[in-house]
Amino acid sequence: MTVIKVLLVDDEELIRFGLRAVLDAQPDLEVVGEAADGAEALALVRTLRPDVVLMDVRMPGLDGLAATRAVLRGADRPPKILVVTTFEADDYVYEALRAGADGFLLKRSRPAEVVQAVRLVAAGESLLFPASIRRLAAARAGREAADGGAVARAGLTGREGEVLRLMARGLSNAEIGARLHLGVQTVKTHVSGVLGKLGARDRTQAVIAAYESGFVTPATEDEEPTGRN
Repeated sequence: MTVIKVLLVDDEELIRFGLRAVLDAQPDLEVVGEAADGAEALALVRTLRPDVVLMDVRMPGLDGLAATRAVLRGADRPPKILVVTTFEADDYVYEALRAGADGFLLKRSRPAEVVQAVRLVAAGESLLFPASIRRLAAARAGREAADGGAVARAGLTGREGEVLRLMARGLSNAEIGARLHLGVQTVKTHVSGVLGKLGARDRTQAVIAAYESGFVTPATEDEEPTGRN
């Protein structure tokens, strides 16, 4: 069994204590360290090499947004980052996701949700809540509308566009495959094509680009893909 190494970053000791209790109770999860601010987190990422970092976005000193950017910029194989927040509609969270964080957790999340989130991002999935992402993106939507946005310029194929829309709903590769009648490996190939054409580090950045450019809207979320190859 592969054990997922987790680093906790939060300026509140009580929050770190609770997260450690939840995660260390799982046989496949291990909290390898704790940091109270972003600067300490950067040092521990270098020495402990965690698989997943739970990063509070609002901390004194070097905050979670700046720390997320520094971690992703400074490592050849950076850890997966889950930003942790009190409120969904948090500009810090949105900017952290744009910078490459793999998803976010609310501090009121249930223990089972925290465990599932860590496992998902460790496995390479992005943790997205489409409604929350939509609200965060709404105020910024259309900033690229004048020239069609990043998605229009990327030249996605029809199939890649369908895959991106389903990614924006938060579907996994297996769920996308079932919806479009494709094998998981084929879906992975299309996802890689989407990321490459958009210049996105991961699914989260691709989905945010889709919302900001207007490629995905509440209306298109409800459209059913054709499922044709």
